[in-house]
This record gives sequence, C-alpha cells and structure tokens, in this order.
Amino acid sequence: MNIFKRIFRFYYEGFKGMTVGKKLWLIIAIKLFVMFAVLKLFFFPNFLKTNFKTDKERSEYVLERLTSTSTDTSKTRVKE
Repeated sequence: MNIFKRIFRFYYEGFKGMTVGKKLWLIIAIKLFVMFAVLKLFFFPNFLKTNFKTDKERSEYVLERLTSTSTDTSKTRVKE
C-alpha cells in the first residue's frame, strides 16, 4: 500500500506544481471531448437503429457480417 501512496503523491505534487502544464492538459481534455462527443453526434449516426426496426433484425445483420467469409458484400448489404 505504501508504494501506491508514494506513486499518488508523486503525480499529485507534479500536477500541483505545474503552471503551463495545467493549460495544456485543459486543451487536451477539450480536444478529446470534441473528438469523442461532438464528432460522434454529427459524423457517426446510429447505423443499426436507422436501418433495422427490431433487435432481432439488428442482431442477425451483425452476426451475418461477422461470420461471412466471402469478399462479396452484395449478400450483406442493407435491404432498402
């Protein structure tokens, strides 16, 4: 337990003494938020919810895509 306490203190004192580093970590946190939260909303729509009505259809599609060994994707395309 003593080693965990020393490791925690090491990082705690290091972050406490930062001046420029705090601003850089804030910029990194904002960038990560933008990448994972904002971009997901606009550029990665929920494909399965929009193309299939029931959970059974979704699960069958995913199972078919995961287990298909052919390179021909015409069998696994979404029915329109």
